[in-house]
Amino acid sequence: MTSTTTKAPLQHSVMVHGRPIAVDSEGYLRNLADWSEDFARALAEREQLTLTPAHWEVIRFLREHYAAHGVQPQVRVMIRHFTRVWGAERGSNHHLHDMFPRGGPQKQGNRLAGLLRTKGEH
Repeated sequence: MTSTTTKAPLQHSVMVHGRPIAVDSEGYLRNLADWSEDFARALAEREQLTLTPAHWEVIRFLREHYAAHGVQPQVRVMIRHFTRVWGAERGSNHHLHDMFPRGGPQKQGNRLAGLLRTKGEH
């Protein structure tokens, strides 16, 4: 008697072009190499967030910072950068949290950018 194994469906995933992309229970990618702009769009839709050009600027900043430094930027680094780029009001902590209402730029932004949860997050 032979047995066949079938692949169990992913418990947590985001569908991107009919392909399940594995995420943890909070939506963070399990494999950073699975990130794509289409993944970000699909996750944003699931989180009921409409991505604007400003959201994409933040997402790209998060990914570029991670690529350059190997860690996600702290919120104060984001505020300093976006205050310089957008001005004090739009670059403020309050505005960045309004843009990413589910955990701010450091949580929701990191999820959408395909980065891991930050150190100390539960």
